[in-house]
Amino acid sequence: MLSTEIKEGTKEAHLHLEKKVIQKLKAIRSNADYADFLKHFYAYFSHLEKAIAPYITDELLPDYKQRRNSAYLKKDIEELGSDITNLPLTTVPKINSALQAMAALYVMEGSIMGGSIIVKMLEKGGITQGVSFFSGYGEATGRMWGTFIEVLNGQSNNENDEAQAIFTANETFTHFSEVFSEINVSI
Repeated sequence: MLSTEIKEGTKEAHLHLEKKVIQKLKAIRSNADYADFLKHFYAYFSHLEKAIAPYITDELLPDYKQRRNSAYLKKDIEELGSDITNLPLTTVPKINSALQAMAALYVMEGSIMGGSIIVKMLEKGGITQGVSFFSGYGEATGRMWGTFIEVLNGQSNNENDEAQAIFTANETFTHFSEVFSEINVSI
């Protein structure tokens, strides 16, 4: 199945990103620090959402509009008393097909699936506001992930499709990881 191939083919890039995210999470000491952390997610997600938008149709993924997106991140940032100025610079992979868009969305949806761990880490540090994005879909999280995986798995028709999806997912992880390395900010 395509989802399994992507998971296996992106392990290294996934772990590299995860390491950077956890490092940044461990440095959070205040709502302002957490808002800065969320700005990294917001900058990347909002950029990537624009790249995949032409390819993720209601016919392809009927519940796409109900899924977590950068609007939730913006709301969380604002709840923490910040805004979406001074965002990190971002680049995203080239997306030219529904297959590539779904591979990129695999990375985005996966970050939501791991959100409960982030919420718990934040709670230990006394941060309880601005967690709507990472709270995922509540009791529907498993169902939402299953629906997404079913649609993703239907996108692959051959080994070339698999290779293209793995490449795009790896690029998505890599570009996302670079957001956490960026020192310069856009104004």
